Amino acid sequence: MRYTETEGKITLSGLDSFDISQILECGQCFRFERLDDKEYKIIAMGRVLYIKQNEDTAELYPCSLSDYENIWRNYFDMDTDYDAIKNKVSVNDDIMKKAVEYGRGIRLLNQEPYECLLSFIISQNNNIPRIKGIISRMSEKYGTETDGEFLFPSLEQLACVSEDELFELRMGFRAKYIRDCLDKLISGRVKLEKASELSGEELLSMLLQIKGVGRKVADCIMLFSLGRRGVFPTDVWVKRVMETLYFGGEETDIKKIHAFAEDKWGELAGYAQQYLFYYARSLKIGTERKDK
Repeated sequence: MRYTETEGKITLSGLDSFDISQILECGQCFRFERLDDKEYKIIAMGRVLYIKQNEDTAELYPCSLSDYENIWRNYFDMDTDYDAIKNKVSVNDDIMKKAVEYGRGIRLLNQEPYECLLSFIISQNNNIPRIKGIISRMSEKYGTETDGEFLFPSLEQLACVSEDELFELRMGFRAKYIRDCLDKLISGRVKLEKASELSGEELLSMLLQIKGVGRKVADCIMLFSLGRRGVFPTDVWVKRVMETLYFGGEETDIKKIHAFAEDKWGELAGYAQQYLFYYARSLKIGTERKDK
């Protein structure tokens, strides 16, 4: 993959394992808008970025060489060999071979941890349009305006916002969880900046202190913003997908699914989860399952 800068635009060429639609629409982030086929506006990392892809090339703008090398290169995980990952997770596994072929352009984003944490608290028992709406309203009311858009509000900007004020953004019961999260970040009981120093269990334990953060939300935060690629976020939907594809349709405990994923895919389990999630959701695999 090569990149060049011209007039405030970065052009990526020779792209491999990169499909902007699959990357943004596989459930790992929320602040994006589809403008056209493979053309998006992204609000992330304190920036507004437009990206337009055409086959194996993509244009990122406004974007300087410094912005790309210091922000977006890591954000899009461009230094990771996804061909090698796809080969490893699908070895002797015909199910995964179909999944990685279907979602061959997926990449795991390296998001800003604080924004990712609050966003996935908001995502609980929620659909993507409503999640986007809540985040947009919160950003417009408390965030900083730039290039005609509003950035995700900082911890300082939300520090004195009450639970009632958060509730007015139509986030429902999640308002008390967001307020608790903010309080724990301000007090230092939760220190995202210390995440790299913690073991997986220690990091999970820290995140679970926050009201409303269960194992699935914690795993999403660790996978999408804290570099823990071996976790396997499992909600009801992923549970049904795994039961359908790997457990003969039988009701299976989430702990057993986690153990299966850890044993089968190890430190690549997070990548496997995203390939399976996108594949199964797109083809509606597992939707026929009924709760017993």
